[in-house]
Amino acid sequence: MDMQETAEDRAFRAEVAGFIADKLPADIRTRVRDGYDAGRDDTRRWHEILAARGWLVPSWPAEWGGAGWNVMQRHIFEEECALGYCPPVHGITIGMLGPVLIRYGTEAQKQRYLPAILNVREWWCQGYSEPGAGSDLASLKTEARRDGDAYIVNGSKIWTSTGEWATHMFCLVRTDKSAKPQEGISFLLIDMKTAGISIRPIHAINGHRLFNQVFLDNVVVPVENLVHKENDGWSVAKSLLEHERLNLSRVGESKKRLHRLKEIARVEREGGRTLIEQDWFRRKLAALETRLRALDATVLRFIARTQSGAALDPSVSMLKLRGSQLVQDILQATVDALGYYGLPFDLSTALSDSDPLGGLADDDLDVLPDYAAGASVSRFRSRAFTIAGGSSEVQRNVMAKQVLKL
Repeated sequence: MDMQETAEDRAFRAEVAGFIADKLPADIRTRVRDGYDAGRDDTRRWHEILAARGWLVPSWPAEWGGAGWNVMQRHIFEEECALGYCPPVHGITIGMLGPVLIRYGTEAQKQRYLPAILNVREWWCQGYSEPGAGSDLASLKTEARRDGDAYIVNGSKIWTSTGEWATHMFCLVRTDKSAKPQEGISFLLIDMKTAGISIRPIHAINGHRLFNQVFLDNVVVPVENLVHKENDGWSVAKSLLEHERLNLSRVGESKKRLHRLKEIARVEREGGRTLIEQDWFRRKLAALETRLRALDATVLRFIARTQSGAALDPSVSMLKLRGSQLVQDILQATVDALGYYGLPFDLSTALSDSDPLGGLADDDLDVLPDYAAGASVSRFRSRAFTIAGGSSEVQRNVMAKQVLKL
């Protein structure tokens, strides 16, 4: 694929960059730039801005609000959003559920849920992993028993990102315990306000609530919320995971993080010289950038494949494998570059009424650079990237068995 941008591409890039500079609220840009998580409020505000411009769901078909962009335009848009410190769009809702409903949903399901996503009224979380069924989804135990016009769901889901503010969950459930593991699973859409649903927060090593465990106790789900066919939810799940693997390459995030690392390296000094002037650090930057460019080119090839109508094959697992490791390495290099400023604290979680400075003295706050405050918390958060969405070990097994035929 020709990677060179045309004059039209460059004009489009300028249009996107100008839009971001003009429309992205300054307070949101600052928080994202400094490494803090984009919460529901910031994400909602940015979604509303994108929706007003018609750019919230560019990869969807035009009839459902898609922008009609080609592969390069989508690539440029994602890159400029990352470099402009925009909050990431809610990928679970837009990049995963949306395409699945468009492909497998009934007309009633599409009419009910897709406009609500476009109007930023509803948010989704993913009910896949369970305490005893993480990367091995086929061993899930959450059960859905048919009772007239409804399913009665009992079980538990874990590592549920944004479950605390999701309005709905798409959920894998077992509807036939006598069938082979992958043949007795169905895909349900569940309203999180339904009686019998409770959520327990899971706090990560950085103190943030990154995940949740969701409990389902006799939850009544209408049969009309079944996507595709009963006991054939595995087909839907695989399709969704293809989109997830593509999104979890984290190319945009890595570009943003590497750009920030270069900015820090132009300021932080060692031995009287800035890091960017020192050969050993320039070599580290060059190695990271080489890996990023190779990953970026590979992602473009997969996107082009999907645009041509071809299905993504198991080799897409390489994107998640390589991308998750790369962003970890960039964030670790950032903490290393900060030296003392990279010590593991984060003011947004440290502050409390009983200890308003989180153990810090007043003078400590005066000398802390803005770019250091979120560095360590971001590094800690990234440790989950090689586990969530299918661990690196699972990705290697998938490629070894299904791609290399070992």
